[in-house]
Amino acid sequence: MIPPLDPVVAQIIPLLPLRDPATMTPQTCRDDLRALAAARAKVPPPQVASTEDIKVKGATGLLGARVYRNGNGKSPTIVFFHGGGWVAGDLETHDRQARWLAIETGAVVVSVDYRRPPEVRFPGAFEDAFAATKDVIARIAEFGGDAARVGVAGDSAGGNLAATTAIACRDAGIRLAAQLLVYPVTDVLGNFADAKENARFPSRAENADGYFLTRATMEWFCGHYLEDRAHGADWRVSPLRAKNLAGLAPAIVTTAWFDPLRDEGKAYADALKAAGVPTSYYDGLGLIHGYFGLGEASETAKREAQRARAEFRALLEKGA
Repeated sequence: MIPPLDPVVAQIIPLLPLRDPATMTPQTCRDDLRALAAARAKVPPPQVASTEDIKVKGATGLLGARVYRNGNGKSPTIVFFHGGGWVAGDLETHDRQARWLAIETGAVVVSVDYRRPPEVRFPGAFEDAFAATKDVIARIAEFGGDAARVGVAGDSAGGNLAATTAIACRDAGIRLAAQLLVYPVTDVLGNFADAKENARFPSRAENADGYFLTRATMEWFCGHYLEDRAHGADWRVSPLRAKNLAGLAPAIVTTAWFDPLRDEGKAYADALKAAGVPTSYYDGLGLIHGYFGLGEASETAKREAQRARAEFRALLEKGA
């Protein structure tokens, strides 16, 4: 029997933004996510040993990034990509997620502020994510100091960037220790508006509305990221469509049960396993998209996020 929606999460949903794409603009989308992050200020963020704002190389220039450390000495390093539908999200909106990642994995976390659409469309965010990962590895002595224990992680659109970066790293001969894909976008062909493509993933109909992230909002996000709908067939935005997934870094894929992205996330986990990639999958029963940011309110969300981060830590410690 499938557990119902977590009652604490049910109370939070009406307070969450980005649910009306008919009136949303890129700027209001960004402002609303920033406001949500600011509203949490009364709850002190989890404390890490230090944070430092730096620059890393993107595809066409320097990008802002923030380094989180929770200890001294050699450690794993995580390159983290924030969510926000590629359009929104930044270092501030995902500050708490990066902190928890550093605390619970013991890694140095480098959170990357990639370029966003509509100012820079596909493949800009992907190219920045891959370039930033290569730069962090090239400068590994400045971070965790161990090139054999580097992982990529991200949530939602950031999970998409982590997944595609992992593929690009494999193709470039770069060995990653692990990838953590949190309710990732894995197949955007049809921009979430094509009935035939949507039918491949029943969660797009089951969770089309009412659970924070809607299918209509995903259509809005894809319309801003992709200048041409045909780009949705490109693995650099739809990793589920990559011709070969063999040899990728071990993966942890999490989804939320009440999320239109649930089934494509599960499909990607299954495809990784079929390709021989060690993969763990967590289905987020009772939870919604974005639950990694709800752990301070919901015990269910907290436990599920901690479980994934603990396994990610074990993979990172083992190394590539």
